[in-house]
Amino acid sequence: MTRRSCAIYATGIVCAHLLIVGIALVLAQVFQTMIQSRLKKEITLTEKSQVFEAWKNPPPPVYMEYYFFNVTNPEVFLAGGKASVQQIGPYTYREYRPRENVTFLENGTKVYALNPKTFVFVPEKSAGNPEVDLVRTVNIPLVAVMNELNSYSFLLRSVVSLYLSGLGVDLFMTRTVHEILWGFKDPLLTKIHTLKPEVDEYFGLMWKKNGTHEGEFVFHTGEQNYLDYGKIDTWNGLRKMSWWSSNQSNMINGTDGAVFHPLINKNELLYIFAADLCRSIHLGYVKDVEVKGIQAYRFAPPADVLMSPDNNPTNAGFCVPAGECLGTGVLKVSVCREGAPIVVSFPHFYQADEAYINAVDGLNPQKEYHETYLDLQPTMGVPIRACKRAQLNVILKRVPGFPKTRHINETIFPIMFVNETATIDDDSAAQMRTMILLVTLVSNFPLLIVGMGIILLLVLVVLFCRNRQKKNEVKRIDFTEAFHSFTTAKDDTAYTQVSDKPDDSSEKPASQPTKNGSYIAMSPVEAQKC
Repeated sequence: MTRRSCAIYATGIVCAHLLIVGIALVLAQVFQTMIQSRLKKEITLTEKSQVFEAWKNPPPPVYMEYYFFNVTNPEVFLAGGKASVQQIGPYTYREYRPRENVTFLENGTKVYALNPKTFVFVPEKSAGNPEVDLVRTVNIPLVAVMNELNSYSFLLRSVVSLYLSGLGVDLFMTRTVHEILWGFKDPLLTKIHTLKPEVDEYFGLMWKKNGTHEGEFVFHTGEQNYLDYGKIDTWNGLRKMSWWSSNQSNMINGTDGAVFHPLINKNELLYIFAADLCRSIHLGYVKDVEVKGIQAYRFAPPADVLMSPDNNPTNAGFCVPAGECLGTGVLKVSVCREGAPIVVSFPHFYQADEAYINAVDGLNPQKEYHETYLDLQPTMGVPIRACKRAQLNVILKRVPGFPKTRHINETIFPIMFVNETATIDDDSAAQMRTMILLVTLVSNFPLLIVGMGIILLLVLVVLFCRNRQKKNEVKRIDFTEAFHSFTTAKDDTAYTQVSDKPDDSSEKPASQPTKNGSYIAMSPVEAQKC
């Protein structure tokens, strides 16, 4: 066997083995199963896991951008006209949110933690100075008092109205951004505090929220089931709430938005419990995106999250009292927060009924700036970019006994909205790209084997064709040489005399026959006479 034949046979054997093994591994999904099992075991909220420290002390910086709606025509609104607002901001604060008092429960299957949040002003990312800039907005303490007195007699409301007018309390107030956010001593609440000490005399949208937490959480670690990784087991000791009017609406579903289970697919809904909204919301897949070289899935709340019960009956449970429902795009959360009739929505009433948008001049909802979304790396389930956007509104309507409200049209009035953003930092992004590359290489190793087998198959075909061509050339050469030898031999063939005597044909009689001859290749012999 020639060296060329040995090479062909060896290539064929290796090619066959690679293809068989590779295809078998692809069909059996051995490496994919191995990677998935590894991820399910490694991505847990246990002290030994690689993700635990990142969960406990999130490295990506979180920024809170506050935008306010400055009322430019309060007199027109009080006279029955349409209010006009102007957006001002952002006023940006860096948010620090470490987990504290972390305690493992039930053999490491659950973990208890507090999540206090601290805010530090970032001037270079802000549009102005919050301690200097003024904003005219709704007097929420007054609205809260009117809402509280709405169930009392007309006479009592009238007396209170006269008393408040003497104090100079109006439906709109002008304060600095810092006061509206972080609190100020309100004259109305101060008077109430003297009568009811349990009522705080300070008011602010973020009053007592700097350095405090949103409640006590117990999370599933994912030790028993990877799908439960990061899910909330209890919040303030509750497994379900009691504010809403249906069991489904009162459920505490999903995570707190910081982590999600690995191996996310595009067809599933992700659930987040938002303590500030007093409810869980779901997010659906929107599109593929790329963040710092990392491929991710974008999830966002679909339109049905805040849809009217007329169009989405499952939202009927968020109508409190039952049957008293608002339209699409708004949610009344005053049921879980005492005081004014507070309503939340997406900024500028994005995805809300046109009636809410048209009720106030100066609103312009745009998906790019007002949509809430979450970009997740699907293999790890890690958020790599997030934008949580929510708007705070208050219901303004006529209250009998308060003359200043007698001309106003009922309006869900925008106060401010917040844009909470976080993007993975460069170091974490580099580490994640490396991890994703390793996972991709290992999980696709069977395809690499099949690819090598296909390459060797092509090499085998080339070698076989060249070998066949070589044999044909050799055969042609042998045939040519044989043909050449044959033709040469034919040209040299002659008949020679058998006798050694010279052939003197001139002396022979004409009647004497010529002597017989022989082929040149035969040995000459003496011819015998007949």
